[in-house]
Amino acid sequence: MSSALIGKSVTSFLKEYIPVHYASISKPQNEEMAKEKDPNSKYCYRHRPDSKCRRAADEAKMVMIQSELDKLSSPDQQAITHVWSLFSAAPARHRELMLQGILSQLCFPQLSLVSREVHEALKIDFITALPVELSQKILCFLDTVSLTKAAQVSQRWRLLADDDAVWVRMCEQHVNRKCTKCGWGLPLLERKKLRNYTRQRQIAKSTGQGRIQELTARGQEDSQLPQPGKRHAGFLEDAPVGDGKRRCLDGADKADKDKTAVEPKTRSWKAVYKDRWQVGYNWKYGRCSTKILKGHTNGVTCLQLDDNILATGSYDATIKIWNIDTGEEIRTLKGHTRGIRALQFDDSKLISASLDHTIKIWNWHTGQCISTLGGEHGHTDGVISVHFEGKLLSSGSIDKTVRIWDFSSMGAFSLKGHTDWVNCTRIDMNSRTVFSASDDTTCKLWDLDQRQVIRTFEGHVGHVQQVLPLPLEYEPDDELTTGVNGSTDNTDSVSVSSSRDVGTPANSSSFSQVERRHSSPPSDVDIRSLYGSAFTDDPSRPLPPRYFLTGGLDSTIRLWDSATGMCLKTMFGHLEGVWSLAGDTIRVISGANDGMVKSWEPRSGKCDSTFVGHRGPVTCVGLGDSRMASGSEDGEVRIYSFKDPDLSNGSGSDIGTPA
Repeated sequence: MSSALIGKSVTSFLKEYIPVHYASISKPQNEEMAKEKDPNSKYCYRHRPDSKCRRAADEAKMVMIQSELDKLSSPDQQAITHVWSLFSAAPARHRELMLQGILSQLCFPQLSLVSREVHEALKIDFITALPVELSQKILCFLDTVSLTKAAQVSQRWRLLADDDAVWVRMCEQHVNRKCTKCGWGLPLLERKKLRNYTRQRQIAKSTGQGRIQELTARGQEDSQLPQPGKRHAGFLEDAPVGDGKRRCLDGADKADKDKTAVEPKTRSWKAVYKDRWQVGYNWKYGRCSTKILKGHTNGVTCLQLDDNILATGSYDATIKIWNIDTGEEIRTLKGHTRGIRALQFDDSKLISASLDHTIKIWNWHTGQCISTLGGEHGHTDGVISVHFEGKLLSSGSIDKTVRIWDFSSMGAFSLKGHTDWVNCTRIDMNSRTVFSASDDTTCKLWDLDQRQVIRTFEGHVGHVQQVLPLPLEYEPDDELTTGVNGSTDNTDSVSVSSSRDVGTPANSSSFSQVERRHSSPPSDVDIRSLYGSAFTDDPSRPLPPRYFLTGGLDSTIRLWDSATGMCLKTMFGHLEGVWSLAGDTIRVISGANDGMVKSWEPRSGKCDSTFVGHRGPVTCVGLGDSRMASGSEDGEVRIYSFKDPDLSNGSGSDIGTPA
């Protein structure tokens, strides 16, 4: 075909399908066609001439094509250009016909070339093409590893992948809970940091900044405690200006002091997640540093870990307060005449239970004993368990009773039903219920308003030493609630129901069958009916903790459903009896008579790692966000720190042994 003929056919073709560029606007029919809003509506977004989001041309590819085109003769260049022009001007139906004709004439090497080119052309940078909100929504579905890899694709991807809108979703999905998709969970911040973190998060939401500002005093460490009888240095900032005792500051000094005293520190959500992820990673692989605290002259029986403070009780009748950061003993509380079996403390007070039949309330900051509970209105034998929440205190004793102390009314009453020592009590203030574990191999759930047993849980074949209610956010794996074969029977035992007459089962066999059929009640009404009339008559009354753990001297840990009474899971791992339990939604740790401490995954009931080192039975354990503590009859307390273990200088090591 001659160049003149090609020009005539191509020009008419272009005028017909792209009149705006190739046809004269002076003609009426062309003016009407030019006014059409979208003459190429069947084109994809890449090829629509009026599209604003067309894919940008590959500059390197265009340079290569142009260089190859320049090597050809002028007639060949004109012919190829005509072909490209025809294809560019053709509507979708014509293009498909052209492509089908071209593909039918290709040989295998050419088809291979087309395949390679099409594979590259189909790649779309959708993160860049889509609006920012949609791109961030897509990135929220990625896991941590994929999200960090996405940040390495390009600067645009990094800007979007590091945005707080993406990482705040990641924190909400993983911190203090197990992700239902990936199964990964991260511990909470330390309590002091958590309070500041929550406050600053609210400020960030109200201001719309989306970032956390931590207000920290320069040079002030969390480990510093106010000395008894002295005012803390921070009180100087709150002293009245005109009291005549405060040093006068000029404007410059005052500005400098305000600037150095409180310095805003901004942290992104990614930094928060990174901090928690590092701690979770160290937990998973047992990477920690160990600190051994020695000071008791007899076996350690109880402890509580909170922030950087540790309280321990021993058979030597003393309570010691430790600074975990420095490993130093802050003070020793003396007053009991026999061994300490249980303790619990908060910011202001510490409550201890002893074998001398008494319960003491201490100001642990000063070491002063505030009050003693006992005598005629107390237990008649050694007290081996205490737990307080709000204005209520529960205690368990060798005298086989559970005693409830109400600080608001200054009254007390006993719950009788166990036939042996009551080793552990756990009170729930919201539902006004209390769990108790006993040497009679049972665990009971009590109603404090009616002072009766709601249910007795039977299954252990040894003394039950610990009961641990799990947080409301906890949910077991589906196979635990439905059974391996869908039968809802995962254990070798089923608990029985207790009647309102304390200690006497009522229709236990028929209720056991109901429990098997309805291990997961579908509605709140059905669940309430399983707890008795006290909860069905008052729909506003909160329900007791749904799931809880028990540990016994039969070497097992059992997971229970308090609504149905079913034992959902029996965890085996310890060689001898389990003495203590501690846990949250992320992990559960246990100490046993075999001298080992084990870490468990509470949703599936699998043992993650084992820690050894004690030379005697582990009688007590404590769990923090980045620390774990264990006490033993060898008189030692071991602190395992999972936050930034320094493995290079020998202060930390891979202590945990994977299960």
